[in-house]
Amino acid sequence: MRAKRVARAPARPLAAALALVAGLLGQHEARADESGGFCATCEVQLGIGGTFHYWATTHGIVVPLTVNLDDNRYELGAFRMATAQSFFSPRFLGTEHNAGPYWGFSASRRLELFKRYRWRLVLGLGASYKTEEDALSASRWNVAEQVGVRFVPRRGFAIELTGRHWSNGGLKLPNHGQDFATLTFTVWPGVFRH
Repeated sequence: MRAKRVARAPARPLAAALALVAGLLGQHEARADESGGFCATCEVQLGIGGTFHYWATTHGIVVPLTVNLDDNRYELGAFRMATAQSFFSPRFLGTEHNAGPYWGFSASRRLELFKRYRWRLVLGLGASYKTEEDALSASRWNVAEQVGVRFVPRRGFAIELTGRHWSNGGLKLPNHGQDFATLTFTVWPGVFRH
């Protein structure tokens, strides 16, 4: 009986995340007449990134795929941590293995600060889910934080350099947090624009 409870536990947060996404899409759809159609300002971004811990590299490669919704107010992301993560520990005089390759997903509310004609500062806060627990975070569900710079060289196209941190806030140990930076480019502006 206990095994059934454990198996169902991730379903509740997943259902809550899906309800949040449906609510966001519903809000956006309600404004469709004003903005020129459903998801007229949405964009798909693809890029490359790397993992780090504090200011040292952990040698991991990240492949991000993100969708920005509602004029960059929300972000949904899928992240492939494509390689293992490790770093040299001066304390133990050896290499410490932190994590193997895995998938991560996030949903974040974003704010654009210091909006200028071609660039702006982006801050985001939300939730993330990892397909594996590891030495970086002993939980699959984490808080997702991000800070970055968004360049807009022309309308409908953006380049983002973003630092990201996923952590459970020390609720379950170990919790060093997953730190990574991504560089993404718009590959499909106006996803549903006709």
